[in-house]
Amino acid sequence: MNVAASTTIPHGTGLRTATAHTVTATFGPSTAPAGSGTGPAAAGARVLVCDDHLVFAESLAMVFVDAGYRVTAVTRSIDEVLGVLRACPVDVCVLDVGLELGERLERLAELRAAGPATHLVLLAGRAQRRWAPDALAAGVSGLVDKGQHVAAILDTVARVCAGDTVVGPPYQQLPRRGAVPELFRLARFLTPREREVLCRLVRGEHTAALARSMGITSATARCHVQNVLSKLGAHTRLEVVTAAVRCGLVDAATGDWLDG
Repeated sequence: MNVAASTTIPHGTGLRTATAHTVTATFGPSTAPAGSGTGPAAAGARVLVCDDHLVFAESLAMVFVDAGYRVTAVTRSIDEVLGVLRACPVDVCVLDVGLELGERLERLAELRAAGPATHLVLLAGRAQRRWAPDALAAGVSGLVDKGQHVAAILDTVARVCAGDTVVGPPYQQLPRRGAVPELFRLARFLTPREREVLCRLVRGEHTAALARSMGITSATARCHVQNVLSKLGAHTRLEVVTAAVRCGLVDAATGDWLDG
């Protein structure tokens, strides 16, 4: 059974694709292993692929099409990704962190701002695990080792489409207490409710979602957030989430409290 996909690319985005403005691809039978991202949650999801190695990017795009996804575009730079996100809806952006992202996490903020509803999945190498907590704190939904089988990438995207945050094995063992020992002393002053708020912040919940899930008003939620920031000596939510994840106070993948 052949799988066909037709994706229209907006004019003026500077994308490098097989044709100028329309990409149509037809592939043979899918040989993806069971559980590799072809489930109902992933069916028809719009995926944007970005990698500075065009052959790899286009090959990965064909794998996504064969698995039932709609590939919105294949790009080679973050600037091109931003152009696509501003021009059309994208469900998942699969991004190689070997691009100009590096340790400049403000680029993640740009992507989140350009596509608030778009989930970010980063393809990385094992040597890049040091910035994993910062990436998760910045709103990344998936981290996967670029060297793994393509089935792992498909599975990660499928789970992200279903609402999960997925952290691949190389990035799960994040720095623990030695990194920020003072934070553990300060965390003793948090109330159980404030600990819950911090965990929810790590999971990426905004004020309205936090209030709804905890059954409190938005004003009360903002008050709890401010108490967490004050007690832990942080100025912003990103700062407190990054610190909590980096030192192992809160689990980056699940948002669970780890300190005792």
